[in-house]
Amino acid sequence: MLLLLLTGSIAFVISFLALPAIIKIADAKRLFDVPDTRKIHKKPIAALGGVGMFTGFFLTDLLFISTNQLPEFQYFMAAAIVIFFLGLKDDILIITPFKKFIGQVCAAAIIIHLSGLRIDSLHGVFGIQELPEPVGLALSYVSIILIINAYNLIDGVDGLAGTLGLVSMGLFGFYFFSAGYLPFAMLAFSMGGSLLAFLIFNHHPAKIFMGDSGSLMLGLFNAILALKFLTVADTPGAVYRIESVVPVAIAVLSVPLIDTVRVFSIRMFRGHSPFSPDRNHIHHLLLNKGFNHKEVTLCCVLFNMVLISFAYFGRMLGSTIMLCTLGLLVLSLLAVLVYCPKPSEQQELSLSSALAASGSHAKVVAIITEPVAASQN
Repeated sequence: MLLLLLTGSIAFVISFLALPAIIKIADAKRLFDVPDTRKIHKKPIAALGGVGMFTGFFLTDLLFISTNQLPEFQYFMAAAIVIFFLGLKDDILIITPFKKFIGQVCAAAIIIHLSGLRIDSLHGVFGIQELPEPVGLALSYVSIILIINAYNLIDGVDGLAGTLGLVSMGLFGFYFFSAGYLPFAMLAFSMGGSLLAFLIFNHHPAKIFMGDSGSLMLGLFNAILALKFLTVADTPGAVYRIESVVPVAIAVLSVPLIDTVRVFSIRMFRGHSPFSPDRNHIHHLLLNKGFNHKEVTLCCVLFNMVLISFAYFGRMLGSTIMLCTLGLLVLSLLAVLVYCPKPSEQQELSLSSALAASGSHAKVVAIITEPVAASQN
């Protein structure tokens, strides 16, 4: 545990010291995320927070994790470098969604074919255990790319992606520590330390954004840890075995995954590209209801924790029942979010009901104020 705390602390210190310098460089070179009609922020803000995060966790992992402890480590870092520079280029120059997708496929290929980390079983979901190799490979690619994009797309409100990432890294880190997989716990804690430093500068009003270099990388490591969790937690004789491992893993990543699947589905249903930008994400819906940035982040994190608790404490029900129940719970909460009227609309409805009950009729009076001319001497 002391080694884990040291890993997280060093990553935190490196990122915390790097981020102010990155903000100054971004200001000097005018490397900003410029506001537009789709974005929420009102002034140009540096979008290179991922550089500080990458510096913190990458240096820390190189110092504390060796290939003797974790033979796959070099491939994880290679995939991280691919994703980091892909995101950095998009933050500075902007690249097409297709090029972004190709880069993500390359990173996923490194993870699947070189590190050997892949999905080869559904762990009892719908009664299915082992998967044919082609199906397992396809599901592995889809899962990794989906999780990478999920954290990229949820990064739309100050503190949201970072806080959700901190939750997932903390949970994965403590699990791998408890299960005896120390190198994976160190990966999670080093990323968590860097995220914690980033959040100091990203709370509303943010001084810096994570950018694609940070959000894509956060998604990549969540994908790595989630796939390893599926393999370890359902192994017979595991130190800390978890029933219904698939619903539990999905619950840990639930808010970004739900948002991405929902938004992609709506875009394709409307005949648009799934990568076409819009303002239909969960955080946009909450902002439209009158919540501020901190309240949106708090709502999403609480929603995530409720689903995690529900999946963990109900894991003995079985994977299929638990997964279906989670789906129904998510659909119910989304329906409330989408169809619940805004606070202003609710007040208008209450006023109309009160007037109808009293038999009164509302009258709209237009008030026009004339500007008063200042007296001149």
